[in-house]
Amino acid sequence: MFQIIGLVLLFALVFGSYLISGGNMGVILHAAPHEMMAIGGAGVASFLIANSMTTIKATGGGFGKAFAGPKWKASDYRDLLSLLFLLTKTMKSKGVIAIESHIENPKESTIFTKFPKITKDHFAVDFICDTLRMMTMNLEDPHQVEDAMEKQLEKHHHEALAASHAVQSLADALPALGIVAAVLGVIKTMGAITEPPEVLGEMIGGALVGTFLGVFLAYGIVGPLATRMKDIVEEESAFYRIIQAVLVAHLHGNAAQISVEIGRGNVPSSAQPSFAELEEALNNMPNDA
Repeated sequence: MFQIIGLVLLFALVFGSYLISGGNMGVILHAAPHEMMAIGGAGVASFLIANSMTTIKATGGGFGKAFAGPKWKASDYRDLLSLLFLLTKTMKSKGVIAIESHIENPKESTIFTKFPKITKDHFAVDFICDTLRMMTMNLEDPHQVEDAMEKQLEKHHHEALAASHAVQSLADALPALGIVAAVLGVIKTMGAITEPPEVLGEMIGGALVGTFLGVFLAYGIVGPLATRMKDIVEEESAFYRIIQAVLVAHLHGNAAQISVEIGRGNVPSSAQPSFAELEEALNNMPNDA
């Protein structure tokens, strides 16, 4: 919502101030289509040259997230803590053998299927199951497990940031591409140097529109979107950090209730359930696993 409001204000205030000061929108409107073709076309082409298909696809999803916001809401953090509570409680009460059927086939697990949104996140499910699988293979050193989890998180975080880095690179290139479009306009103007001053003035003004659009797009739209995409990745990474915190706390020998309380402390403040809310959610969990 705020992103849409920001875009509306951006166009209204920039072009509004231009009109109020006596600017002629006709020059911009006349030059904008072919200047945008040069700048936008070069930008898209350079983006395709610089990035892999995986990054290109992720960028499309990243733009959607920039307007929709982070994937995980407050209720999802509560569900994650409940899921981890059931898993760690099952391991504590029934042993590691009891958890094997759940981590080998989470889509049919009576624990995982209680939380469909989390189950649809492949990384979250794989991250939980792979870590628990290490525990079932007698890797019970908390420091080794934490180190292995940290490396997985770093790899996932690096890959998730690829789209925002690609968009930021595009934003950095747009002012220079605007200059390219402007130079082409100047070349065109120099080819018509014998024209009257009013014609040359309009042609020079049209050429400068290229520089304006390059800077405007870079710092007004594309750059801020890249920053928003990066911020969302950072926010969403907190979800996976909670998995690490709870499972490492479990390896240190804490009770399931204590482990998830440690995880609750890592939930971002805006989405953090209170102690009472989490306790109520855990008390409402069915006992079957």
